[in-house]
Amino acid sequence: MFNGKKVVVVLPAYNASLTLKKTYDEIPLDIVDEVVLVDDASKDNTIEEAKALGIKHIIRHEKNRGYGGNQKSCYAKALELNADIIIMLHPDYQYTPKLIPSITGIIANELYPAVYASRILGKGALKGGMPLYKYLANRFLTLFQNILINQKLSEYHTGYRAFSKDIFKKINIEANSDDFIFDNQMTAQIFMAGFEIGEVTCPTKYFEEASSINFKRSSIYGLGVLWVSIKYRLHKLGILKDKIFLPVKG
Repeated sequence: MFNGKKVVVVLPAYNASLTLKKTYDEIPLDIVDEVVLVDDASKDNTIEEAKALGIKHIIRHEKNRGYGGNQKSCYAKALELNADIIIMLHPDYQYTPKLIPSITGIIANELYPAVYASRILGKGALKGGMPLYKYLANRFLTLFQNILINQKLSEYHTGYRAFSKDIFKKINIEANSDDFIFDNQMTAQIFMAGFEIGEVTCPTKYFEEASSINFKRSSIYGLGVLWVSIKYRLHKLGILKDKIFLPVKG
């Protein structure tokens, strides 16, 4: 508990056996009430490693559902556990769990309903080994999105995010893609619903065991990001209605 709020960390895992222990060992279990791991049909022994670490809530997809599909299962389980604050952390050890107390405090004290750990604030990205082409693409896409969505985030593409449960009452994540573009769609949904997103600076690590998408998938993702932003603006203007931005019924 943190200020009376139940905190659940969700780990969307795929072939994470080599980095899971490093990630889990840094999670501050004095304030984190539950840890959920969703394994997206890994080909390694991620499940066995999770059990050995004592992770209680483990879900395995028998077929690979994709990064977005994995997160849908993560958030559904966290909400089932009555989480007040949900922290999505990649188990590939690219992002440090040591930021969890700071991120949790921002939401628990009702400063922001969502917090993103940014690799771009400061010099964390390049210092941590982010390839230059990814850094430049990140900066271009973020600028494009900030203009169309009328926001000032330093980064839309981090894989380290935290949310108040209230956000899930207003947005329909099930309408989103099961692929990598899920993150971007969810960010756009949060802004469309009138919520604000806070940011904290975060160091990052790029190394062989850390998961990463290849150039082709990165290019497809980039085009998807541009399209999400365009649809956001068109929806705002009332020119085009998109299902991901429609109000949640009930």
